[in-house]
Amino acid sequence: MLKLALLGDPVSHSLSPRLHTAALRAAGVDGSYVARRTDAAGMEAAVADLRRGGLDGANVTMPHKALASRLVDVVGPEADRAASVNTLIVSDGVVIGESTDVEAIRRAWDGLPDGAVLLLGAGGAAAAAMVALEGRPLMVAARRPEAAAALITRTGVEATVARWGEPIDGAVVVNATPLGMHARHLPDRLLESAGGLFDMPYGPVPTPAVEHAAGLGIPVVEGIEMLLHQAALSFELWTGVTPSLSAMREAVARDHSPGSNL
Repeated sequence: MLKLALLGDPVSHSLSPRLHTAALRAAGVDGSYVARRTDAAGMEAAVADLRRGGLDGANVTMPHKALASRLVDVVGPEADRAASVNTLIVSDGVVIGESTDVEAIRRAWDGLPDGAVLLLGAGGAAAAAMVALEGRPLMVAARRPEAAAALITRTGVEATVARWGEPIDGAVVVNATPLGMHARHLPDRLLESAGGLFDMPYGPVPTPAVEHAAGLGIPVVEGIEMLLHQAALSFELWTGVTPSLSAMREAVARDHSPGSNL
């Protein structure tokens, strides 16, 4: 029986157990996926559990994606650039860290413009977005400008630091912050001149940013789309099976709680 887990704090809100349980059933794979509320010491214990076969794979969510990149034995190239790991794989006792967030952002981007991007945030999700969107005109805004500058240096992606809360005409706003969870709002006027919105947080109803963007008539990608794609990519890494996106989507369409891809 395949033993999979989500590691992070908090995790009670997460849709990942529901998504992966549906994927396991649809694929006919005998396995389980549970959420574990995990502190830093618990992360070390979980990686040790992977090495000895107590776990067959895991996802990592906030606030441990950077820590995970330091604990694993091997880091995949995109996860290494982002210094952010959200998927743990084990092979012959060797724990490998990957970032399916990067490719999930690329896949979920469908329908958004290809031009400039205003990225909000400086954590692991923002780092994944930097790597995923490399080659576009990128501007990074964080409450602490030095954190935005450090993100640019860490990823090696060409970008400039923007002022927090300052709109950029025509740019797609990528919200890689927790703003949106529990009805929290993005800075005023940020979306009025935007070319679109990629909003990573998700909830049982559209976030305030998604509702605002829809009212403005600009294209929107909601956080649940990124979650679906990163979950499907993780599942494939663990099992070698391409999961049913329709089964996973149905599993979360019935009801879900506030959450975040961060």
